[in-house]
Amino acid sequence: MEDLKTKNSFLKNKKIVLGLSGGIDSVVLLHYLHTHYQNNLRVIHCNHHLSKYCDEWAVFCKNLCALLNIPYTNIDIKLLKASNIEDNARKNRYKSLYSNLLKEEILCTAHHQNDQAETLLLQLFRGSGLAGLASMPKSKPSGKGIHCRPMLNIKKSVILEYAKNNNLSWIEDDSNTNKNFRRNFLRLDIIPKLETVYKNLTGTLLRSANHQSEALRLTQDLAKIDIEKNKIISDGRLNVKYLMQLEYYRIKNIIRYYLNVLNFLAPSDKVMQQILGLLFAKEDANPLVGWGSFEIRRYKNKLYFINTQITKNKDNCPYYDEFKNADNFSIRYRNEGQRIKLSGKKHSQSLKKVLQEADIPPWERKKLKMYYIENKLHAMERIGYMQDD
Repeated sequence: MEDLKTKNSFLKNKKIVLGLSGGIDSVVLLHYLHTHYQNNLRVIHCNHHLSKYCDEWAVFCKNLCALLNIPYTNIDIKLLKASNIEDNARKNRYKSLYSNLLKEEILCTAHHQNDQAETLLLQLFRGSGLAGLASMPKSKPSGKGIHCRPMLNIKKSVILEYAKNNNLSWIEDDSNTNKNFRRNFLRLDIIPKLETVYKNLTGTLLRSANHQSEALRLTQDLAKIDIEKNKIISDGRLNVKYLMQLEYYRIKNIIRYYLNVLNFLAPSDKVMQQILGLLFAKEDANPLVGWGSFEIRRYKNKLYFINTQITKNKDNCPYYDEFKNADNFSIRYRNEGQRIKLSGKKHSQSLKKVLQEADIPPWERKKLKMYYIENKLHAMERIGYMQDD
């Protein structure tokens, strides 16, 4: 969609979800979507509870949707961290919106050309690489659906004119004038001064972001080619030996690409250097690099990628399903020096040796569930059944 007069072919016959804040941008997008896709639209409003007016905004959005007969959902977001409120609110908002998406639904947000220009400058001042400078994509897979920004190529002035011509009402977020937020500082102080020298600044920055986006896709394609050609990924792990056969910058490119595939937080340059250091660690060193809730470990000749916030469900283990209803059933974990007798074996073996031969990394061994009935070990997660005496 290059303007607000024509129908967006991408959204034709799609189930659309609009993230509605109540501000002019999202109200304009609501009016546009309701005009063209009236029967395929529902709305979500995220209440961050950061302003004394937040409940009034929620009521405004709810009443507006009721007037237009559009299904409306309110999501309350409680921010636990007091630092970096702007970034924390954004992350929690997207997390809530994505988790609410149903299969094949399209989430639409009202980001426009000026937003993209601000994002590019913010990323530039942070020293971001291609992924950051590519800024916001027009669309991307998110949750069970797709996140689309249909107004990304449209100037703010066009949105203002559309609102005026259609007699729309909206709310003004009092935080938009707070220059302690870096985006507001750019929008209110820096960009207006730049526009006195650089004409069509937002259009130029949008073009630059598009160039970075194309370059990013090229580096991602190169990573895919390198991974396939050199058989670098196996069972979700990177083979260090094969990885080390490539040039340094291509190794970094593969790691950044794979972290993005896994939806891991992009590491800083300092963390990336630590990750690259794993490639030179001794095979038996069991080294670890962590940032946020994410970890990369090396075991033997492979890199393991771990999100510590994702916990495995015990119900996924077939042995658990088999034994869970037995009398005197219990789950235990390994003890130091423990020996077990596997099914089909004549003699007991050191559990430590069994786990080593099964190629199970050390940090996973203490978490493996052992299933007992009447105080007798019957099976062990990822290892198998025990010998009946």
